[in-house]
Amino acid sequence: MDSRKTRLLNTAEAARLLRVSEASIRRWSDSGLLRVARIGRRRERRFNDSDLLAFGELPPSKRAPIGTVNVGGMAIPVPIHLAPLYSTDEGRLRLTVPFLAEGIRLGQPVFLVANGPVLATYLDALGAQAGVDLERAQKDGLFTLVAFEGDGSAAIAQFERLFGEALATRQTLIRLVGEMACVLTMFSSEDEMLRFEEAFEVMFRRYQIAAICQYDVRLFDGPSLLRMLKAHPDLFGLRSGTFFN
Repeated sequence: MDSRKTRLLNTAEAARLLRVSEASIRRWSDSGLLRVARIGRRRERRFNDSDLLAFGELPPSKRAPIGTVNVGGMAIPVPIHLAPLYSTDEGRLRLTVPFLAEGIRLGQPVFLVANGPVLATYLDALGAQAGVDLERAQKDGLFTLVAFEGDGSAAIAQFERLFGEALATRQTLIRLVGEMACVLTMFSSEDEMLRFEEAFEVMFRRYQIAAICQYDVRLFDGPSLLRMLKAHPDLFGLRSGTFFN
């Protein structure tokens, strides 16, 4: 029996072991390609030496980022955090249903935050998509419905747990859709929900994620939408008309 003890290495030590830059170590771990643990209040990275050695034996092609995701006919690099606006029930589904269905077909973990009639609409629309078996996808861990309890910090911790569990079995891209009118009902106030959005914008870039946070303009006022736009800077470098539905 092998009696060697597993060592946990910091970013600098991991870089020396693999003879690469620290930036490469951070990029691989943030994308989910290299398993990483977060410790302490500062969430510092720690790497299992056996994981590093196994990763070092992979061919270069296996260490590449996932690349891009198709949203509304555009190939968009990930990680990405988008916030489409819509004013009709039909507009709600135009981007997100194809986006989620494609993820399920590709075997990628898909998360949906919705409830009530909006959730029922999504389930009906996704179930009608060719090649999508929602019951099987849920059993296989490819389709997960998410609901929050507590404040924004608890929601961030919940997502970090869910993302970590997904990447533990699949080194791939994660897709997330949040219907923010539904998300609002899961928090104590609109301010708490928007503070969660601002925290998510910082947290999600540690992972290879394409996130779409949808806003029904019939239910949010101007100041809230302005604050939302500030929390989604990725929108400003893209063709904005795609995200107005």
